Amino acid sequence: MAMKPTTADLPKGVTLDLPEGITIEQLQAHEMSPPHVEGIETEEMDPARERSYEFPLAEARFKGVPELDPGAFGLAIHNVLKDIVIGYILRLRRNGTLAHAGIWQWAQTPADARAGWNKDTRMHVASVSKFLTAVGLVKALKVKNISYDAKIAGYLPAYWRKGPGIDQVTFRHLLTHKSGFSTGGSGSDYGLMKRKVAAGVSTTGTYDYENMNFGLCRILIPIINGNISKAATFGVPPGFGPILDKAWDVTTIRNYVNFMRGRVFSPAGVKNNPGFAPGPGPRALAYPVPPTNKDGWNSGDLATVSGGAGWRLSVKEVLDVMDHVRRRNTIISRETAQYMLDNYFGIDQAIETAAGTIYNKNGFWKKSDGRTEQSVAFFFPNDMEAVVFVNSSIGAENLSLRNLVRDAFKNSLK
Repeated sequence: MAMKPTTADLPKGVTLDLPEGITIEQLQAHEMSPPHVEGIETEEMDPARERSYEFPLAEARFKGVPELDPGAFGLAIHNVLKDIVIGYILRLRRNGTLAHAGIWQWAQTPADARAGWNKDTRMHVASVSKFLTAVGLVKALKVKNISYDAKIAGYLPAYWRKGPGIDQVTFRHLLTHKSGFSTGGSGSDYGLMKRKVAAGVSTTGTYDYENMNFGLCRILIPIINGNISKAATFGVPPGFGPILDKAWDVTTIRNYVNFMRGRVFSPAGVKNNPGFAPGPGPRALAYPVPPTNKDGWNSGDLATVSGGAGWRLSVKEVLDVMDHVRRRNTIISRETAQYMLDNYFGIDQAIETAAGTIYNKNGFWKKSDGRTEQSVAFFFPNDMEAVVFVNSSIGAENLSLRNLVRDAFKNSLK
């Protein structure tokens, strides 16, 4: 098999026209699909396969509209998690103000740094990244006055071949997992997405939960925002497609990060340059259940799967973004935020309860040896939001975190 050309094979005298800060050496070293992002188990979004904890009380009948009891909610979750996880952190807010906080055990066990959880402990939030990316895409579309129902084909890299049906895929389709793309797994690296676009789609409009839908968003956002021309070739001569792919991959990742930091995270007060690689501050590692003396898992730099996964944030930082998105009008308007929720943009479920509709986004990232990172973000009625991080599976049965928080909410209404 012929080797793919590298930057070292470029004709003499060819100088690449790379964006400032990106070097040929970076392209040479860049892996579009590094080994540590392969073989990962992510959430399936199949409620029939999710295992739920059976609370002793069903949702009560109320004469009026009930409200959540924060203390009862936190206790219900704690009583389930405390003996069957390595550690967790829960924070519940009302109107952006803390209403309940709960923590348990280790962000890093004594086998590592012997560190407990706190509000600033960052962890890979996995697919909660999709909600964040959805906010970023909605922001970019609003600024440029582009409809959610506009076709994505006109905003994809010009050198990509567009297969049958691609001209029918809209931004709304990506945001709601109805694009028709199907990868058969959690893959969303640049090369895979390019191949899937070339192959085309035939089931647009049918729901299929795919990381690729939001992986494409991190390529589309810089093009929509004007950071990259869709016709960019970066000076790469014909016949050197793998180098052009790398240039696009590195450039879109960098511009997506900068857009999210500047237009989503910064307005919400999130500082310290959130990204995709573990930083120097407090951070959680992932562990198996039952626990062993094995070191915790550092899931590594997840830039190449960004958009659908990848962001490393604290519970506080996720809640700060949720607060500003929902009510502060600093990123998008309140009305736009509610439209996102009601139309399933970047979320998994909208569930009717006696107190009103609750909305959630789940995140799950599991290594083959059982070490797990998982998170969930909920929008509750009465201007309340909750976020929970767990750095292991939930017991040997691998209970659903999303269902646990949902049922704890229902059983804590007063």
